[in-house]
Amino acid sequence: MRGAKSAKWVAGAIVVALAATACGGGDGKEAGAKGEVDPNGIYSIEVGEPEKLLQPADTMESNGSIAMSGLFAQLVDYDADGKIVNVNAESVTTTDSKLWTVKLKPGWTFHDGTKVTAESYVKAWNWAANINNKQGNASWFADIKGFEALHPEAEGAKPTGDALEGLKIVDENTFTIELANAVPYFAYKLGYEVFSPLPASFYADPAAAGEKPVGNGPYKFKSWEHKKQIELTRFDDYKGADKAKNGGVILKNYTTLETAYEDLKSGNVDVLRQISPKDLPVYRADLGDRAVDQAYSAVQTLAIAYYADQWKTPKKVDPKVIQGLSMAIDRDTITKTVLQGTREPATGWVAKGVLGYTPTGSGDVTKFDPAKAKALIAEGGGVPNNEIFIQFNSDGGHKEWVEAVCGSITSATGVKCTGDAKPDFQADLQARKSKQVKSIYRSGWVLDYPVNANFISDLFRTGAGGNQGGFSSPELDAKIAAADSAATLDESVKAYQAIEKELVNYMPSIPLWYYKVNAGYSEKVQNVKYAQDGDPILDQVEVKKK
Repeated sequence: MRGAKSAKWVAGAIVVALAATACGGGDGKEAGAKGEVDPNGIYSIEVGEPEKLLQPADTMESNGSIAMSGLFAQLVDYDADGKIVNVNAESVTTTDSKLWTVKLKPGWTFHDGTKVTAESYVKAWNWAANINNKQGNASWFADIKGFEALHPEAEGAKPTGDALEGLKIVDENTFTIELANAVPYFAYKLGYEVFSPLPASFYADPAAAGEKPVGNGPYKFKSWEHKKQIELTRFDDYKGADKAKNGGVILKNYTTLETAYEDLKSGNVDVLRQISPKDLPVYRADLGDRAVDQAYSAVQTLAIAYYADQWKTPKKVDPKVIQGLSMAIDRDTITKTVLQGTREPATGWVAKGVLGYTPTGSGDVTKFDPAKAKALIAEGGGVPNNEIFIQFNSDGGHKEWVEAVCGSITSATGVKCTGDAKPDFQADLQARKSKQVKSIYRSGWVLDYPVNANFISDLFRTGAGGNQGGFSSPELDAKIAAADSAATLDESVKAYQAIEKELVNYMPSIPLWYYKVNAGYSEKVQNVKYAQDGDPILDQVEVKKK
């Protein structure tokens, strides 16, 4: 299982995590008529255009992440139960959760034939952490001792070093990682693509390397026709256990899910990641045992753009106002009708299927109660201008439910609510990063590693890579730091559970519902399985002989 290769921001709408389950299509049975396999067969998957260049430390959305999952392998991954499995690592060990020793499996190479060594990791992480290189996921290295020297907090400040003090090369296949403070779940983080190694050729021209990446994963790069497709081919010298069972994959760009579904039915694309709201009522009947209905670990929220004038003038908004907006949303009705029962109303900020999930994370704030909603908004001083906007990407199947949410809020509270559509996921993300969101934006977050910290620290900690709404609380930051420095993994998970229950007093976002894979595949392929991050497992797909 390649289980945590997503990073991130989820582009699409149609997807509810019901439990931690093994990877598999439909009801878990082998679906579709089995046929003789062509080991060199090529198949295609529906995706969108990646937001950025294909650099491991700068990919934080699902369209780029699916390509990275084939191109790069990390030190570890996770099995279907969320347990760590070594991939490029022979071992990752610690006695105190502060000093970690990594031993690599020898004999691994990059796609250009050069060796994967301890230096391949250490140099890549140093480059990614350096603020001069403007990597969106640089904050993931903040645990490592000396991060501040490479990535100073002060705006406009320059790095005072060129290497993370906590990284030391012991020999060709061994390096150590010293953290600034003990982090008991640090080994789980190492399965995220930001911690990928890079070949020596990368540094000659990082931008060119992002256009034509050289990785160490089961697939090597062949071509990228922007706004059209990315083609990957099998890397025959790959040393991992998850060798590709096919000859390669074409990641085909689609601007609407409806078009992708029609192409699936006509045989012009082989694997979908999601079904549009329009086709949800019919896709099971259309596809039969090739229809997929499977849990994965992600949650959809409405994130508050706290930097927007609406929430900070004339004074900072009272969390009661956001609580009221949350209680004005009839999640049960919307998930049953608009979303055809394909999602489950969220009861907290942490997705199902990860360590530390609790069904009572948000208390009563996600319960539909129009009278309470209206009262809370009034107690908090009201919604500035009595109007909100919900930003979303039009290519992800969100329009229908955004309209339903807005209708529910307006009906319950009298607050005017309008959808703010962006043409595609790239435009949506750029509006977030350039702080152009008017008041609220649709946010979908899928696990990077199966621990509850990923849904709290990596989204709501000041300066975290996933914190695009400008939420900041020194008090909450201190509690997160304390949870990170707990003596054991179990104690850290419990501390984060306590933090989640307190998020209702801050309201960095509004939990909506848990995701689910509602997808399908063509008659050309078999053994199509979906990982805990919701993406199809590229290397497992088999192409039938014609």
